[in-house]
Amino acid sequence: MLILAALFHLMVADPTVHVHQGDLRGVTLEDGGAVYRGVPYARPPVGDLRWHDPLPPESWTGVRSADHFAPACMQTGTSMPDEAPTPVSEDCLYLNIWVPQDAGDRPLPVIVWIHGGGFVNGATAAPVYDGAGLARHGAIVVTISYRLGLLGFLAHPELTAEADGVGSGNYGLMDQIAALEWVRDNIAAFGGDPDRVTIAGQSAGATSVTILMASPRARGLFQRAIAQSGGLFEPIELAPRYRLPASEAEGLAFATAMGAETLDELRLIPAETIASAPQNRRAHPTLEGRVLPRAPFDVFVAGDQARVPLLLGFNADEARSLSRFDDVTDLEAEVQRRWGDLPPALIDPYRALPPSEGMAAFERDLRFGWDIWRWARLQTDSGSPAWLYHFERVPPVPSDAVQAHWQAGHFVDLWYMFDSLDQHPWAWTHEDHRLADLMAGSWVRFARTGDPNPSDDVFWPVFAGPEGPALILDATPKVGDLPNVEALKAFDRVYDSLRQ
Repeated sequence: MLILAALFHLMVADPTVHVHQGDLRGVTLEDGGAVYRGVPYARPPVGDLRWHDPLPPESWTGVRSADHFAPACMQTGTSMPDEAPTPVSEDCLYLNIWVPQDAGDRPLPVIVWIHGGGFVNGATAAPVYDGAGLARHGAIVVTISYRLGLLGFLAHPELTAEADGVGSGNYGLMDQIAALEWVRDNIAAFGGDPDRVTIAGQSAGATSVTILMASPRARGLFQRAIAQSGGLFEPIELAPRYRLPASEAEGLAFATAMGAETLDELRLIPAETIASAPQNRRAHPTLEGRVLPRAPFDVFVAGDQARVPLLLGFNADEARSLSRFDDVTDLEAEVQRRWGDLPPALIDPYRALPPSEGMAAFERDLRFGWDIWRWARLQTDSGSPAWLYHFERVPPVPSDAVQAHWQAGHFVDLWYMFDSLDQHPWAWTHEDHRLADLMAGSWVRFARTGDPNPSDDVFWPVFAGPEGPALILDATPKVGDLPNVEALKAFDRVYDSLRQ
């Protein structure tokens, strides 16, 4: 492996590598690193392979150019409010690899990034996922595409029968596992260490990390995990549609709506028609026997998850980049309008705030905060280390920008941890650049050693209990207690009573 890493270091000027499928030629970047875009990790999931387990990619002859992104998977809309639409295709199982200039003569840690988008959209070509800045801190960065919407998460009785009755759905998650298998088999050719792979993701990507840690099928494919603003730990009683029978019933209803009486007919429907169907936006993972046999909460309570170090956290104003709350005057009425009947005990901790602030805080914790906090506790209770952060930095967004009302909202941490502030020509301060350097450096140190320390700026202690400690990521990073613990405890009490 040392020989492969040294050879790659010599070849960056002519970034041609040999992987199991053939020769790849990437692009040398201005900073001396290299990038390989549009690398196939599985066969195109089209025709009879629609709603099929991903198959290994076919080999090629000659040198394959890896100089441009492949189309994103079929989707509607975009995952970020300021994201430009990207070309899409059903043929979309590709990944991208960034290698730093100073690769050295030892294998580098590998960070495999899983994009967000609610499992219905998202694209690795989005500028925010450019891996060059993060890679410069000393890691190989891989970003992966995976099937989305109903093309990635359709459960159906005929599909379950094709899988010997074990289950169906979760094809997008199988894609993620196939990408990790490709990384395991090929990343050494780029100077990467297949025994130091970190899975990382934000939003639905973080939920994917939850599932991969809980999935027996993904065991051994990664050695660390990073989760930003997402998870899947709520009681299944709140989401019975995640159970296989209910998911199959949804699949049957969708087929009927499409006028398809059989699976063969469903496979003939144009991908664009499926992606534009209203049901596509409600696609979701399923508890089924191949990828996710048990709810992640139950897996973690039993200590049966992948016992790997975990770095995780959420943002102070998550919901503000997803919705507007300026006109909220009645907290309870607004919760009812957005979420239906919820136990009053969930809302009580937010009543002391002005209604608009209370609604933003409630939605932050309902959708993101509680999952991350309980995940850290479950991880620690099982005897595995976790490092928790709370992102509070409000970037210097111009008043006329799309992001002007986001504050420390969902997505904002990505600019910093990818160390890509230069993508936006804003009035970034020294504190912003220092925070980006701290976050990217800590993420890479974690990928290298399983511990985000040491840092010249602040020591990050391991999570120890409900109050924290957490690393508060702001202009001056510091260690402190998580600021909204009492509200999160209210979610705990309600959710635990539902499980009982």
